Amino acid sequence: MLRWRKVVEVVPHTNGVADVLPGEARVLEAAQRSLSGERHGLRALWPFLGPAFIAAVAYVDPGNFATNFAGGAKFGYLLVWVVVVSNLMAMLIQTLSAKLGIATGMNLPEVCRARFGRRPTFLLWLQAEAIAMATDLAEFIGAALGLHLLFGIPLFPAALLTGVAAFGILALQAHGFRKLEAAIAGLVGVIVAGFAFEVFIAKPSASGAASGLIPGFDGSESVLLAAGILGATVMPHVIYLHSALTQHRVVGDNPREKQRILRFERVDVIIAMIIAGVINLSMLLVGAAVFHASGQTDISSLDDVYRGLGEQLGQHADAVFGIALLASGLSSSSVGTMAGQVVMQGFIHRRIPLFLRRTITMAPALVIIAIGVNASAALVLSQVVLSFGIPFALIPLVLFTRDRSLMGELVNRRLTSVVAWVVAAVIVALNVVLLALTITG
Repeated sequence: MLRWRKVVEVVPHTNGVADVLPGEARVLEAAQRSLSGERHGLRALWPFLGPAFIAAVAYVDPGNFATNFAGGAKFGYLLVWVVVVSNLMAMLIQTLSAKLGIATGMNLPEVCRARFGRRPTFLLWLQAEAIAMATDLAEFIGAALGLHLLFGIPLFPAALLTGVAAFGILALQAHGFRKLEAAIAGLVGVIVAGFAFEVFIAKPSASGAASGLIPGFDGSESVLLAAGILGATVMPHVIYLHSALTQHRVVGDNPREKQRILRFERVDVIIAMIIAGVINLSMLLVGAAVFHASGQTDISSLDDVYRGLGEQLGQHADAVFGIALLASGLSSSSVGTMAGQVVMQGFIHRRIPLFLRRTITMAPALVIIAIGVNASAALVLSQVVLSFGIPFALIPLVLFTRDRSLMGELVNRRLTSVVAWVVAAVIVALNVVLLALTITG
């Protein structure tokens, strides 16, 4: 018998259709028909879409705006390959995370607590909380900047309004996960439409974009930006979160059901990550076509991007950018709060109300804004910090998903584990190079 539990809950609490909201019950019934073979094609896939779209929000957060536009403006199409490779890495990583939740019924932090000793688990929790702070900084500042650019509201009041809006999005969880997923998908749709418009009027060079698929760097600054793009694309906190989104959503009672759930979830991941990748690539291409091509290679702040798009492209390109930035900040801040709750509950078995956590985690961003630190510079730095947190989530994930005693029939194939270890090695190596360049530079 297939089971269902609310996506935003970390601790199992219900076992059947009768215990969930009416909308969730209908989706569960549709999922049962999909797994039994009664539904086919898109109708079979539909009940399983959602977790990857929530995770994908983190891949188009305001930090991506900062790093992608900075990379495009400074180096043109040079770093296109970084965006593409990062997105392919994200597909693999998020699939592994989703698979862990489906196979074990636990999220990644919970498995860490069960498999590692008290001290390693505590240290992993501390670094995860530091990463969560960097994530919140990027997302909260980005939404505040969007309000500031669009309406001229000073940054601090804009930040307070952002907090109110984030509370509103989080409140949707009380009405079921589908309403939350729909709200987040709608905000992602705003971002997609915004950058489709920007690309259409910016007309980036197809040959330039193709040349950027050849891997290469141009000095230490390009490596720094590449690490920032990687940190903004492969997000540590959603590696933790995705396993929680699948662990209790649709629960298979036997290996066959789990295998079918995983196949549907792979499609969910591919669709969501392609959308996120196209958005990220669009940002870099617009930055290259508008700023690098006109010699404005020193564009480093989102304020400059906003003004430059308006001056260079017209047609309200600046307003469209501001709306997309605002949608990104609002959606990703809510997802970041959910990830923070998973981290705390999983590693140290402590839970606090989501609204209290949102209040606590917005405090650093409010302080940054209040003391007048350059918001765009803080965004780029936060993405570099995020890139250092990836190995601490990724390495345990690969270790666990290759363990047959834990994963059962959903254990990684040998090739999958090899590719995952190569991805982890590349990320660690890039971060070592980045650290050396930072110290010597």
